[in-house]
Formats: sequence, C-alpha cells, structure tokens
Amino acid sequence: MLEILIYAFGVMYSPGPANMLALFAGVNGQGWRAFLYCVGVGLAMLILFLLIGYVGGEIIPKEYQSLIAILGGIYIAYLGGKILQASFQSATMKAKNTEVSFKTGLILQLCNPKALVAIVPIVTVQFPREHINSWQIAVWSFGLAVMACGAPSVYLVAGSCLKKAAMNPKIMAWVNRIMALLLFYVAYRFIVNP
Repeated sequence: MLEILIYAFGVMYSPGPANMLALFAGVNGQGWRAFLYCVGVGLAMLILFLLIGYVGGEIIPKEYQSLIAILGGIYIAYLGGKILQASFQSATMKAKNTEVSFKTGLILQLCNPKALVAIVPIVTVQFPREHINSWQIAVWSFGLAVMACGAPSVYLVAGSCLKKAAMNPKIMAWVNRIMALLLFYVAYRFIVNP
C-alpha cells in the first residue's frame, strides 16, 4: 500500500499544468480565492478514480496483471527519467496572470493526460495487487482525491508565501529530482514484484 501512496505523491505533486497554474495563482496574489480551483482538481480525480477503479478491475484479467505491472514499471521509470532530465535543463519561469476557479480545475484535470498517468497504474495494477475492491475502491479513491487536491494547494501556498523560491528554477529542479527518484523506486517495485 505504501507503493500506491509513493507513486501517487510522485506523479501528483510533480510540476504539471494543474500545479503550475496553482503556483502562478499564488504568485499573483489570488491566495485562498484560488482554493476552489484545487477542490475542482480533487473532484476531477475522484470522478476518474471511481470510474476507472470500478471499470478497470473488471476489464483486465488477473493473468495479465503481472505483465501490465512490468510494462507500467517501465513506463513509470521512463516518466521518472523525463522528469529527472528536465530538472537539468535550464528554464526560466514567468508568472502568468490567470484567474483560476473551481470550473477551471475540474475541466483541466478531467482533460489532463497526467491524471490518467496517475490513475491507471493505481487502479489496474496496484489496487488488485493489494486486494482493494468493492467499497474499498471508493475509500481509496476519496483519499487519493484529497491527496490530489493537496498537490495544487501546496503549489498555491508556495506561490503565495515563497514567491521568490517558488519561481526559482534551481529549487524547482531539485523538486523534480526528488519526484523522479520516488518514481524510480515505484518503477522498481512494479518490476520486481509484478
């Protein structure tokens, strides 16, 4: 179960479109007014977790789950490599002045491919491996959706309180490196314990 949380943390809390919009909202002083945006992101993740969680376990036969776990581990390692590689490239960050809202968070996250990258390995491989089914899927989905709401919330607070640090490419590079290492660990666990 620890792998589920580490993987979810690594994917959800690494910089992506939803998190960067929250960061910029914080930098631009939207502060807690933008918290509803974070709630929209969390609700979208809850919808996707429940939908894919209940359908995904039924679609994939148990005999294919080991193969999917290995392929998923390779893909997660690939994502970790891309995040690590990006952390060594120089980038300048500019704060975009964009108003965010609940609707923005909900729609953005429902359409965000990163959301599916986070959800599919959890519900199709990790949930069955940990024997999470029936009502447990709903409980885990809710908990992971709260965690997903927390990701842009952390970026929002960082943008509000730590404007200079949040916009510092060196600090963001180290955040990416830590997230990449977490993803490598999860990939290792996927491949070693399919």
